[in-house]
Amino acid sequence: MTAPAVSPARPTSQNAPLLEVRDLNAFYGQSHVLHGVNLHVRPGEVVSLIGRNGAGKTTTLKSIMGVLRSRTGQITFDGQDLTRLPSNRVAARGLAWVPEERAILSSLTVRENLELPPARPGGWNLERAYEAFPVLRERGHHPGSKLSGGEQQMLAIVRVLRSGPKLLLLDEPSEGLAPVIVQRIGDMLAELRREGLSVILVEQNLKFATRLADRHYVFVDGQVVDEVRADEVEARRADLLRYLSV
Repeated sequence: MTAPAVSPARPTSQNAPLLEVRDLNAFYGQSHVLHGVNLHVRPGEVVSLIGRNGAGKTTTLKSIMGVLRSRTGQITFDGQDLTRLPSNRVAARGLAWVPEERAILSSLTVRENLELPPARPGGWNLERAYEAFPVLRERGHHPGSKLSGGEQQMLAIVRVLRSGPKLLLLDEPSEGLAPVIVQRIGDMLAELRREGLSVILVEQNLKFATRLADRHYVFVDGQVVDEVRADEVEARRADLLRYLSV
């Protein structure tokens, strides 16, 4: 039996959210995929969306970014209503999305992939990208299609950071990667968090998610059914593992 949806505690006026999603419903054709999703992200906060495959986590990211237009509800970011904006205008407001498939342009070199997004104030320059992941400098003239999965993930993340986002949306950044690469990506995200970047992290790797996130929204069948704070994780680990089990 599916657990009932919950309405996460609303942030106080003294700690207003950077992003707030209210009563989000989303559709693929006639299929009703998201059912009244409510969540928020405060400035400088890392929030994870956890749940089984098909629970609605990726659909939530697509809805926030304006990629999925068939939706109802309200999405507010930095005091502005994004609900009806197309994805390019959402990105221009300061959101950046790294999809699960990474979207590396295989016909371009690593350096060309990095240079493709326009650099904006506060965004990463090439030198910082290379400092974060030195292998990208070494692979600079290689086509994107010749990179390993871990190298592609590194490239996908630092590429969007060139735009200087206020909120980074990451879809399964640890999936299929070697532990040493997962550790390095986790270290970089922890550094970004210390610098004040807000992040929404979609993950099934509970260890990775709990290392980074301040709060966890649990998705079941297109609904948020639970919210777990970082200081509650150990006491509720069995519950979280049950939500993730097949």
